[in-house]
Amino acid sequence: MIPWNRNRVAAAPQSALRETQDPFVSLHREMNRLFDDLLRQADQLLPSRAADNGNFASGWPSVEVVEKEREIVISAELPGMQDKDVEVTFENGELILRGERRGAHEDKERRFSERWYGRFERRIPLEMEVQVDQARAEFRDGVLSVTLPKSESAIATPVRIPVGKAA
Repeated sequence: MIPWNRNRVAAAPQSALRETQDPFVSLHREMNRLFDDLLRQADQLLPSRAADNGNFASGWPSVEVVEKEREIVISAELPGMQDKDVEVTFENGELILRGERRGAHEDKERRFSERWYGRFERRIPLEMEVQVDQARAEFRDGVLSVTLPKSESAIATPVRIPVGKAA
């Protein structure tokens, strides 16, 4: 005799079938899966959510540091802020970005009011000498850009090393 379901995967035990058919077990598994997915994405979700609410999470704002041949350009995303809300300083080899955002909203018709406050400070260590007296900072469309020219000693100049035959 040839078994008629020979090419199929082995059937699951009856106890496993009963578990998957139980709606509460299925709901429990689905909730666990949803929370696992949410926690896996938490690092990506929190900074943008914090920016929208005015509550600054750790690591906010997002910062990008680009080293060019003669300068270092640091960009920080500060949505909803204005240039007057931001302070940029350089101290002990670190660029320091500070900011504060406050706001209030009142809707008398709906009897609703909301106030928010958030503060941040980011310290960016620089491992090379820069000309702080020639630094520039610009704020446009929610992005702060700080340009720090490198000092002459920090600008890399290639030096050719002659290659000879081994003795």
